[in-house]
Amino acid sequence: MTTDNSDNSVRVSVLGLGVMGTALAGALVKAGYATTCWNRSPGKADELVAQGAEVAATARDAVLAGRLVIVCLLDHASVHEVLDPLSGELAGRTLVNVTTTSPAQSREFAEWAAQAGVAYLDGGIMAVPDMIGRPGSSILYSGSAEVFDEYRPLLELWGTSTYFGEDAGLASLYDLALLAGMYVMFAGFMHGAAMVAPAGVTAGQFAALAAPWLTAMTGGFQGFAEVIDGGDYTVAGQQSLVFSDLGDLVAASADQGISTEVVDMVQRLIRRQIDAGHGDEGFARIIESIRQPA
Repeated sequence: MTTDNSDNSVRVSVLGLGVMGTALAGALVKAGYATTCWNRSPGKADELVAQGAEVAATARDAVLAGRLVIVCLLDHASVHEVLDPLSGELAGRTLVNVTTTSPAQSREFAEWAAQAGVAYLDGGIMAVPDMIGRPGSSILYSGSAEVFDEYRPLLELWGTSTYFGEDAGLASLYDLALLAGMYVMFAGFMHGAAMVAPAGVTAGQFAALAAPWLTAMTGGFQGFAEVIDGGDYTVAGQQSLVFSDLGDLVAASADQGISTEVVDMVQRLIRRQIDAGHGDEGFARIIESIRQPA
């Protein structure tokens, strides 16, 4: 396989062979990239080696083997633990860090890379390992525009690549913001499943109802966004905060003998705006409760 790189022979090193790191490395090997892998615990590279990858005995050996170094480790501390001793070996190389980190941690490591003479790109993976290289996989990037442009053909092997700018923390910010929506949605589904369970409804039966309903409701995002961006929560056609009050939902949950924590959170956001005199305004106004913590 060839890429847009000038020498068409980029050697890649992948540090970290958890389930995600293995999926990333596997996509590179499948595409014909000369790939060297390293993992803290041995044995995880066996399948990749069978596919044509090389395995390095140490992280240093792996770094020295590749012009492009991909890092997919447990957390920010793990990245520093592995790479701090190798700053000299990394100098002059390119580093793409797809470890899940906070925006502040991404920016801190970008500064570390700059001081070490390393070209740096930070990534946030919006996919589970089985999705890598398949439709629906999306990877968010920020940091060096030069790195993103040079290696984009390689990055696109993993999923649709979107670049957000030179601020290395932006990819992480988008990543975590999207995950916030996902986890709250998942928690809402589980709350609903817990509500109906005492009536003899299985989680599977509830999921069959919830999936199309929640999918349809995502169509409302753009409308909420327009109201929020316009800053006018009195626009006609919105469901009011008074109508959105979740008192009955909270009470029904308690009657079913389950925790009300999930819906309590939303109810608090609603009630703060109602209590401040905005009950006739639209539900989107709860973003003001989020923007201004109590």
